[in-house]
Amino acid sequence: MGLRKVAVVGAGMTKFVRRAQETGRELAYEAAKMALDSCELTLDDVDAVALGTAPDAFDAVHMKGEYLSDGAGAWRKPFMRSYVGGGTGVFAPIQGWYHVASGLFDVCLVVCEEKMSSCQPHPQGAFLTIFDHTTERPLGPNLLWIFALEMNRYMQTYGLQKKDIALVSVKNKRNAADHPCALLGDPNITVEDVLNSEVLAWPVQRLDVSPVTDGAVAVVLAAENVAKRITDKPVWIKGVGWSLDTAYWTNRDLYYPKYVEYAARMAYEMAGIREPRKEIHVVEPYDPFDYKELHHLEGLLLADKGEAPRLTAEGVTARTGNMPVCPSGGLLGVGNPIAAAGLMKVAEIFWQLRGEAGKRQVPGKPITGLAQAWGDLMQVGTVIILGIGG
Repeated sequence: MGLRKVAVVGAGMTKFVRRAQETGRELAYEAAKMALDSCELTLDDVDAVALGTAPDAFDAVHMKGEYLSDGAGAWRKPFMRSYVGGGTGVFAPIQGWYHVASGLFDVCLVVCEEKMSSCQPHPQGAFLTIFDHTTERPLGPNLLWIFALEMNRYMQTYGLQKKDIALVSVKNKRNAADHPCALLGDPNITVEDVLNSEVLAWPVQRLDVSPVTDGAVAVVLAAENVAKRITDKPVWIKGVGWSLDTAYWTNRDLYYPKYVEYAARMAYEMAGIREPRKEIHVVEPYDPFDYKELHHLEGLLLADKGEAPRLTAEGVTARTGNMPVCPSGGLLGVGNPIAAAGLMKVAEIFWQLRGEAGKRQVPGKPITGLAQAWGDLMQVGTVIILGIGG
């Protein structure tokens, strides 16, 4: 079956903050309306809705997809919820792409929402039951504990020091100072600030981590014939990819994310990209921890193994560098409402390619960008490549 061309034609995003007033439904509505307004469409123009949101426990509502459906604009419309942990924010637009590329629908609204601050005593508690009840839970693991193991393994494999990795947190939090929706933008943060922050689980410190956040993001996808009627600046989905490795993290060498490489290779092949370091002009890899940006750049084949810290130190990944990485400020600076954070990265690439990113705009008129997310038990990779022209 031939696949139709699909474009992103609109995007909207709420502020990423801890919000006591709004419900998850209201956050979803706010983002959906902004996305539709941005391309002068209404819900009457939408044929289907794809929703991404993380564990039901965050909102303390089982059947969370159904709970959010009316806020996301899905009342009496075909509706699909997808969830692959932190990878959801890029997986949901892939589901939307399927809907339109297949010919089933012409316009699909993709909404990702997360409201984490109302989860007590802490959202991490929602993850305590994701581990194998026989082989893992007796050890008492939590996600922070496992990420510390992974970060330690990455540092030891390549002889890295904490200051090599802290540069990522500094870069992204400074970039976020220019994002109107950011929670933790700080133009004056230094490496010393990161190194002197509270130790959570060595080597992970407070400023190595993105914060608990609430927020929502939405994008509008349209088939080629519709997109060209809506806008003269469509941003095409050139390639998509995803990979799910084993959930038994103890069976994998944590120094390298193979699942990200597999997802990237799938997306590159679909997009016809043979030399990603030359053909990808702006990148939004998933960065809930500073070491993860480096880890993911290598998995995306945009840096040799162990070389991403050097690229960061040399300014290659700065907003004005040869390969801008997380010009939005990423999760480290903008915030981490899990599913919404991934779709924020897709929206950022959309705005960058249209030249509409304001103070965050990278130089040089990029024509191809990549957004990536990661999740579950460190074994899910999701990748989407956007481009203009062609």
